Amino acid sequence: MKGSDSLIEKNQNIDLLRFATAGSVDDGKSTLIGRLLYDSKSIFEDQLNLIKTFSKTHRNQDIDYSLVTDGLKSEREQGITIDVAYRFFSTPKRRFIITDTPGHEQYTRNMATGASNASLALILIDARNGVVTQTKRHSFISSLLGIRNFVVAVNKMDLVDYSEEVFENIVSEFNAFSDKLSDESIYYIPISALKGDNVIERSANMPWFQGSTLLDYLENVNVSGGRNLTDFRFPVQYVNWGGDDFRGYCGTIASGVVHKGDKVRVLPSGKTSEISRIVTYDGDLDHAFAPMAVTLCLEDDIDISRGDMIAKADDLPAIAGSLEANVVWMDSAPMEIGKDYLIKHTTSTVKGNFSEVLHEFDPEDISMKPSEFLSLNEIGKVKVELKTPIFADIYSENKITGSFIVIDPHTNQTAAACMISKYNQVSPDKACKAVKAKVIRYPGDKKEDAQANYDRLSMQGTHCIYVDDELLLETLCKEIPVDSEQYSDTIEDLCKIVTRSGVSVVLCSDHLNS
Repeated sequence: MKGSDSLIEKNQNIDLLRFATAGSVDDGKSTLIGRLLYDSKSIFEDQLNLIKTFSKTHRNQDIDYSLVTDGLKSEREQGITIDVAYRFFSTPKRRFIITDTPGHEQYTRNMATGASNASLALILIDARNGVVTQTKRHSFISSLLGIRNFVVAVNKMDLVDYSEEVFENIVSEFNAFSDKLSDESIYYIPISALKGDNVIERSANMPWFQGSTLLDYLENVNVSGGRNLTDFRFPVQYVNWGGDDFRGYCGTIASGVVHKGDKVRVLPSGKTSEISRIVTYDGDLDHAFAPMAVTLCLEDDIDISRGDMIAKADDLPAIAGSLEANVVWMDSAPMEIGKDYLIKHTTSTVKGNFSEVLHEFDPEDISMKPSEFLSLNEIGKVKVELKTPIFADIYSENKITGSFIVIDPHTNQTAAACMISKYNQVSPDKACKAVKAKVIRYPGDKKEDAQANYDRLSMQGTHCIYVDDELLLETLCKEIPVDSEQYSDTIEDLCKIVTRSGVSVVLCSDHLNS
């Protein structure tokens, strides 16, 4: 037991690299990941046996490495990746989280979602086809998402007789395209994921290539462009009332470092205080940093609720009333100019609309072309007008506070992923605080009205929950008679706890305190 504990502790101290695979359909992303996991002995024995059985029965081969990540039935049947798959493996030098993203254009939105947390993009190119449009599209999206480290793996070299000339032509072609992207670090490597050439072991079939194998490079690459540890940003997610003597503000540190005693300012109120405690499950800390989840306590009693932000008093985000942002459109319904959407930014949700499409990007050559709106999987730059200001940074400086998603309030579908490139600030007095959490009461015979109001508030972006007698009798009040004083008191206590955390309650009951 001691040995296993020390092994876990040792593994936790090893550096972690998150990387995403990208490229066109059939470039071999899933096969490459399967080969990496197989050769590094990171597949469980029972899973490996199932994969081998399926491979022999349905693929007429000893092992199909793509099955390691293609877990959906439709993926196995079609031989393509549809959903995003996450896999973990480790070596003595590094731990890895791999994001296997779809290659088909239809699932570009899945690719963008999967790559959003990666520090490195592994772009696969089929040696027979060279650089295709989807290769460029995924590389461009990776660049927009702030990824600055690329590995371009030219796969299926076994199908082009391990030709150095083919490899060099693809390198030249990708270089010509990548010159139009931001300043990226690019490493090129010829591989065969199926045969294992240059994946973990150096290939005897390509003596002309003197670079590192793929695994060796991944183990040693110095990943740049990490999380912002300079600008402290703490979006408040929940207010924790632990009795008369405790009031803490819970959330995940978006960026920066905070120390006990630091002077901070709360937005939008602008009030200042000092950090009195940094509370975690394991006890109080003297300091904390992104992306830790903590509860902050302040020296002063300030009115704070969900959606507010705590920052260093002398280093504040912008109070943004309108934005320019790069957008990946993810909804099957096209963008509607002027329509009210919900803007989900950190822990805050506000209403806003697209006022103009500045231009659409052509992924073939990153050129800009005019467009009146964006459709599914299209990428462009837009202007966004906000009904309530948000506390934001530029995406290149802070990924968390510099990004937001757009939700269609009528369908509740995620419509777009957006990266802020510019903002227009408003004065602090215009940063009107969201409506305070409250209890909206309805008698039991007005259930339809209560439900309709709850739906309306939710579509407007109000954080609220719906509570009625049916729900209470199934949960908190199972053993409590509905006509008792205890039942009424339980409802009132629930409402107090929920509203103190910044969430409103739509309550429908015939058993309320007068």
